[in-house]
Amino acid sequence: MATSDIIVIGGSTGAIDVLRTVCGGLRAGLPAAILAVVHLSHDSLNQLGRILDESGPLPAATAREGEPIENGRIYVAPAGLHMLVTDRTVALRRGPRENMARPAIDPLFRSAALSHGPRVIGVLLSGRLNDGAAGLAAVKSCGGRAVVQDPDDALAPEMPRGALRTVAVDRCTPAANLASVIAELAATPPGPALPVPPDLGLEVAIAAGGSIDSNVLRAFAEPAPLTCPDCGGVLSQVRAPGPLRFRCQVGHGFTGQVLADKQEGAVDEALRVALRIVEERVELLARLARNSEEAGQPAIAATYMARSQEYRDYAQTIRNAILSALAPLGEPAGR
Repeated sequence: MATSDIIVIGGSTGAIDVLRTVCGGLRAGLPAAILAVVHLSHDSLNQLGRILDESGPLPAATAREGEPIENGRIYVAPAGLHMLVTDRTVALRRGPRENMARPAIDPLFRSAALSHGPRVIGVLLSGRLNDGAAGLAAVKSCGGRAVVQDPDDALAPEMPRGALRTVAVDRCTPAANLASVIAELAATPPGPALPVPPDLGLEVAIAAGGSIDSNVLRAFAEPAPLTCPDCGGVLSQVRAPGPLRFRCQVGHGFTGQVLADKQEGAVDEALRVALRIVEERVELLARLARNSEEAGQPAIAATYMARSQEYRDYAQTIRNAILSALAPLGEPAGR
């Protein structure tokens, strides 16, 4: 009898402690394999596998290329590489970053959904922004089941909330209950297989480092007047259901929320550069006014002073814009 034997788990900020809790609550002999992605920096020492191995009875380790996927084991994505599921083996690829991360959650979830359909259980943990929501939607679209950590229980609730807004999840539960929920679902026969969305294979291939160009993008996305913050290329809006998403011709992927977060930093930097330039302009015009006054040219001095005041007003407008950008959404600046 078929079982739900592929469990994919993703998280970011606050997820490591949750994973330790999950590992501590699982029993040896779990009739499923667990593959986990947590956002790691490129200089990570890949210690998460060891940490999880010491947290419970299931053996855990950093995944290796081509490694067979066996039930009762935990495979952890290494820093700097996407971890994908191909049949019953692990594939590690240096494909384009997604949501500014590699490894990223969505590629793992999509690849598992593509290769194992209803046998997949997707679990999304604590984290910022909404990485993982699109991947969890792919798991559900192929007949798998979706589990989300209760946002009220998460250190960083944005990621679980993003998934709840996008996906009709099967369970939403605190970290303390996740192990029992996973064990219960793993012991339950999967539902029927569903038709695989036509774009799913294309996006898995992109994460694996496959070639991508405008023709590939047009198969599942429409060009948008937006720029990729990673490479400066043109972005295209993905047509698939789920959160608003974009890809560029290099393959970098972003949800709208992640893109907005990245843009906000760029806007703040641009405003501060503009403020510095305008304030320098104020100072230079004031010096020119004093110099003209000392040279007995009051009319020219008055012109310079008027222009200096005009730029001083511009500077105040930019300061107000910076304060407004720093205020939370929906809250007036200065509150």
